[in-house]
Amino acid sequence: MYQAIVFLPLLAAIAAGLFSLREQHSAAAFVTIGGVVTSLLLSCFAFVHIALGSNALTVEVARWIGSGDFQAHWALRFDTLTAVMLIVVTSVSACVHIYSVGYMSHDPSRARFMAYLSLFTFAMLMLVTADNLVQLFFGWEGVGVASYLLIGFWYHKESAHKAAMKAFVVNRVGDFGFALGIIAVFALVGSVQFDDIFDAVPLLVDSQISLFGMSLPALEVISVLLFIGAMGKSAQLGLHTWLPDAMEGPTPVSALIHAATMVTAGVFLVCRMSPVIEYAPVALDIITIVGASTAIFAATVGMTQFDIKRVIAYSTCSQLGYMFFAAGVSAYPAAMFHLTTHAFFKALLFLGAGSVIHALSDEQDLRRMGGIWRSVPVTYTMMWIGSLALAGFPFFAGFYSKDMILEAAYAAHSGPGMLAFWLGCAAALLTAFYSWRLLIMAFHGTPRASDEAMAHLHESPNVMTLPLIPLAIGAIFAGWVGYDMFVGHNYTAFWGDSIFILPQHQAMEAAHHVPTWVKLLPIGLAASGVFLAYICYRLKPELPGKIAGQFASLHRFFFNKWFFDELYDKIFVAPAVKIGKGLWLRGDKGTIDYFGPDGMSAMVHRISRSLVQIQTGYVYHYAFAMMIGVVILVSWYFSGFGGR
Repeated sequence: MYQAIVFLPLLAAIAAGLFSLREQHSAAAFVTIGGVVTSLLLSCFAFVHIALGSNALTVEVARWIGSGDFQAHWALRFDTLTAVMLIVVTSVSACVHIYSVGYMSHDPSRARFMAYLSLFTFAMLMLVTADNLVQLFFGWEGVGVASYLLIGFWYHKESAHKAAMKAFVVNRVGDFGFALGIIAVFALVGSVQFDDIFDAVPLLVDSQISLFGMSLPALEVISVLLFIGAMGKSAQLGLHTWLPDAMEGPTPVSALIHAATMVTAGVFLVCRMSPVIEYAPVALDIITIVGASTAIFAATVGMTQFDIKRVIAYSTCSQLGYMFFAAGVSAYPAAMFHLTTHAFFKALLFLGAGSVIHALSDEQDLRRMGGIWRSVPVTYTMMWIGSLALAGFPFFAGFYSKDMILEAAYAAHSGPGMLAFWLGCAAALLTAFYSWRLLIMAFHGTPRASDEAMAHLHESPNVMTLPLIPLAIGAIFAGWVGYDMFVGHNYTAFWGDSIFILPQHQAMEAAHHVPTWVKLLPIGLAASGVFLAYICYRLKPELPGKIAGQFASLHRFFFNKWFFDELYDKIFVAPAVKIGKGLWLRGDKGTIDYFGPDGMSAMVHRISRSLVQIQTGYVYHYAFAMMIGVVILVSWYFSGFGGR
């Protein structure tokens, strides 16, 4: 049963790929949906048996890598952390698969698209069930490859294949740090198996590692390197630039990548490696500061964007920042709780946005929407539910998980923790503001879409709206149902050994005893954000333009995403292109080709052209050449050289 959870999507992906060769789209949809739904049902059984029944186990699959002292077996690790991720990944993936049948119904390559979705799901399941770092890295890279294929699915669009390449390259930066971290772990412990690593770590607290001529705490270096990998995959500040551009892929891709799978892999990695990171206080502070900075950065950018999918994408970036600074203050259960609730309401928002785009004939600009809420009542309702959960309103899923993170950050009573608390509160205000900005601009006011789009305005088909219902249920009830298990007073009984927290790190326990104002502040900020958005975009729609003009420089700074793309282009991209062009012209063409293949072919060409000139076709020319040959041979013979 446990192997089937992981490998059914792979088998479905292979079958769908074969069906795509014959354009058997219905068969491809049937087999991929069947595979992932079966994995979901089996994951539910696994959750009950493993997480609720406290029956962690490891399933051996095969011998994988053996080279000298290095051993890496292919095994599937099932503990509470894995069981939670299985539910999250398979449930969102199942909804996305079903939704894609309607969204991609007119695409001629939809069978190939379904194959890519299942391949992505398999890679993510391989990642979360890994029993060692190398196997986890295999799933990690598999997710990267599948995301490249999905983001660049519409490869005929230049923007799509550029976005796919950007995601691939930026993630390689983080993956390089991750790979170095794996090497450092093996050098220190002599194994990449999680159990071996976790058992050895307490004995290696004082170990040093030599880096660039400096002796540094080994566990700090390893933790930072692993976090660099997590930064790339989870789009944290500095390695976040690929995330908004990934919106060039079809909307179901955005939901799958930005809700429950690829971007949450970094959070999962940090939580999985908690037995190592807990002994690295500097690394924990770095994680906290980077996460908090990402939360406020993405929130400031999200409130200025006009592409409906990009607004939600920056929201994802911001929410991932919350998860990371929760992990940074050792509140790993709170990070995983928010990861779980976020998966439901963010997938709901992305698929709801896709429904809006579908209804408006592929329009994505909020400035060309509005006045459509009566025509798309189901989509409108779902977007409201997702926005309420995202903003953290009481009794919705985001309220329980986001507030727990802020309370844990405050309860950590540390400098980085307090910084994270206040930046998180500011991000909560902005989150509510841009969520209702999106709702008002997309659904209310006067219609701004083209006449053609308004003429074809319609609610999405059932195959697109029905998958929104289970996501909406999760966005409403996941927080209430999961609170006691994930972050309640007995959270240690639920998580067992899958998450490790040192006894002196008391943020999780202290979070239940913070002052009342700490609990109420996020609610007040969320309400304030909604009120400000209502004033700016409903009562006085001219006000945002005036404010943007009054603070033109600040608005331009936020609208241009803090100029990270321009900065990276100037520092990295332009010099790299210049160096590459120079090596191509002077190194490759000017040296290697000139003296190598091109030079040899040019010499042969010159010689052949000279020899061709001898072939005149006149008999007397040939007779004269023969006479010259005879003279040379006779002269050579009588000179004495011919008799030797």
